[in-house]
Amino acid sequence: MTKPCAFCAVVAGDAPADVVHSGPTTVAFLDTKPVFPGHVLLVPRTHVTTLADLPPDELPAFFTLAQRLERAVEGAMDAPGSLVLINNVISQSVPHLHLHVIPRRPKDGLRFFLGPRHPYGSPDESSAVARRIAAALEAG
Repeated sequence: MTKPCAFCAVVAGDAPADVVHSGPTTVAFLDTKPVFPGHVLLVPRTHVTTLADLPPDELPAFFTLAQRLERAVEGAMDAPGSLVLINNVISQSVPHLHLHVIPRRPKDGLRFFLGPRHPYGSPDESSAVARRIAAALEAG
């Protein structure tokens, strides 16, 4: 038996949430375990697991709202910046696409970094990787 989707329950109104937006294709609500107060999650009403699964016609509204949420969170929380991120599969605690908007302040203690870094061994190696990604982009 599969576990019911926690975010689908919020979308359906079957689970409690502090909703900040409810639209025809999206819902945004406060994270119940926020990194900082004002941490918002944006989800599509359609159950999809990753960004790649979101129907292309829903992308413009999803990201337009993400941009508006970034501004709203920063303004409402008097935060000079924010962290906006999506995990796809790895580190995705709920298997339903969700975008985080987390207010940030200088010296807030969050140690989010992209590392360890693995530099390319040579310009030829980075060029080959760029060609592989470009070919995949063209194919898909």
